[in-house]
Amino acid sequence: MKKIENTTLMIKRYNKPFLFYTLSIAIPWVLWFICAYFSHFTPNTKVWDWVTGIFGFLGLIAPLGVALSLILPKEELRKDFLSRFFNFKKIKGEYILIACFLMLLSLMAAQAISLFWGYGVEQFEWRGGFSFRSALFPVWFLLIAAPAVEELAWHSYGTDSLVSRFNLFKASLIFAVIWAIWHLPLSFIKDYYHSNLVESGFLYTINFVVSMFPFVIIMNWLYYKTDRNIILPIIFHITAGFFNEIFMTHPMSKVIQTGLLLIVCVFLLIKDKELFFNTL
Repeated sequence: MKKIENTTLMIKRYNKPFLFYTLSIAIPWVLWFICAYFSHFTPNTKVWDWVTGIFGFLGLIAPLGVALSLILPKEELRKDFLSRFFNFKKIKGEYILIACFLMLLSLMAAQAISLFWGYGVEQFEWRGGFSFRSALFPVWFLLIAAPAVEELAWHSYGTDSLVSRFNLFKASLIFAVIWAIWHLPLSFIKDYYHSNLVESGFLYTINFVVSMFPFVIIMNWLYYKTDRNIILPIIFHITAGFFNEIFMTHPMSKVIQTGLLLIVCVFLLIKDKELFFNTL
């Protein structure tokens, strides 16, 4: 009981959600729309590829910079932040397995289900490449670095700042909406994953937005069930992007995967309703 009370008191100290999210959206938007402009309206040279890559990367790391600017000046927040990288001793193995393999299992199940609707078995083959390109860094590096940088921001300050005001369920829904808005400028950057997704069709674009809701709920469930460990959300996020890239997955299978994850969410919301619907 005392540990829960201490955790609640600490979460209450992450008390500037409006400032955090305003800056975490505004700064990347400015940088990414500049990036989008250069990606479409400049000669296709290595110099301009680097320019767009730099603006894109600066937008990616901006929320982490905002989070650190709010955490580092306060000693208690610094200590809390660092402690959440090393609190593995009391974490049950099942949560580590979920973080590592849930997205792979849900994708494999979705692809298997899609076979009954006539989609190809080649979905289980290695892609042998990637569905998007990157000017500044190798795509494989971005598949690891981008989720890590994002979660270092969202789960160092962002999530707790929402939970300091709302219960976990409301906080997760609010963050999913914010996260969708945050991604919006990426859909205008030529050859980025998000712009290619928009070109693939309305259904698949909407699915990307809808999929954020079960993804966030499951990830935040993992985060609070593991005493606010930051590493597991990073792993969970990396596996989501990585496994969806390495197979020749049809976009419709990703729609099915969203449905499966929604079922998982319903189960978690019922099983751990106190965690989700009570104020921490």
